[in-house]
Amino acid sequence: MSIFNKFIIIVLPLLPKFFVKLFSGRYVAGNNFKQALNTVKKLNLDGQCATLDILGEHTAEKNNSKAITEKYISLVKYIDSNNADCNLSIKPSHIGLDIDYSLALTNYISIVNEAEKFNNFIRLDMESSKATDLTIRLHNELRELHRNVGIVIQAYLKRSEQDIMNLPDNSNIRICKGIYNENERISYKKYEDINENFLRLLKICFEKNFYVAIATHDILLINSCIEIINEYNIKTEMFEFQYLLGVPMDNAINNFKIKNYKVRSYVPFGKDWYDYSIRRIKENPKIGTYVLKNLFYK
Repeated sequence: MSIFNKFIIIVLPLLPKFFVKLFSGRYVAGNNFKQALNTVKKLNLDGQCATLDILGEHTAEKNNSKAITEKYISLVKYIDSNNADCNLSIKPSHIGLDIDYSLALTNYISIVNEAEKFNNFIRLDMESSKATDLTIRLHNELRELHRNVGIVIQAYLKRSEQDIMNLPDNSNIRICKGIYNENERISYKKYEDINENFLRLLKICFEKNFYVAIATHDILLINSCIEIINEYNIKTEMFEFQYLLGVPMDNAINNFKIKNYKVRSYVPFGKDWYDYSIRRIKENPKIGTYVLKNLFYK
């Protein structure tokens, strides 16, 4: 780890919240439903879709997991009442996986049932490798009941190719590089190796006729993905490109629009913006450079 990144990890939690807000405000769509949907509506007007994520994870109390589940159910209804082109991404640990697998499954079923009523879609976010097996199990059990669910696969994990091969037919997958600081025994560490695996996973998904959400800000990787899309002659209704709210992607987004590719912004919001920002940095010190730039952005 560089001295610079060590410095960021030590200093950032000591800074006043208003200072950290300079970083998080660009990437977090407010604290409540209304603020989040205002952001989604702006994206929709620009021809983009969105996926909302209520910030928070590792819920430790059963009652809290139930309350969060009810909040997601209310959000599904709120999205529909606002006619927003928007689905949900939900971390398993946010709705009880750390407490009990059955609790998390029950909570997911409640949310997915509600989403199905409104023809909406729920994606299970992928967390650290400690939760990978259980998250895939949750996804597969939910898929036996409903089709409006998808999962995230992380390209830096060496196991991901086999995980994709074992997923149900007609799965809906978001492929991302992954942000957690995993052991090199189970993960690729080099930029080139992660990108190579990302493209390998993308090809497998297309060969299996999966719907793929291509989630990366890496322009070189995006261009390679487009080459594969052209090579495999993939129809535009079988994939989309995703990016995190606030990341400068204007040139890429304009290019996607010209090619008639679907674009979706990942939009986090909620009262846990501060803890979320700090945890992301501690989990992966490599983003320290980006944090410093964004603290002074604008």
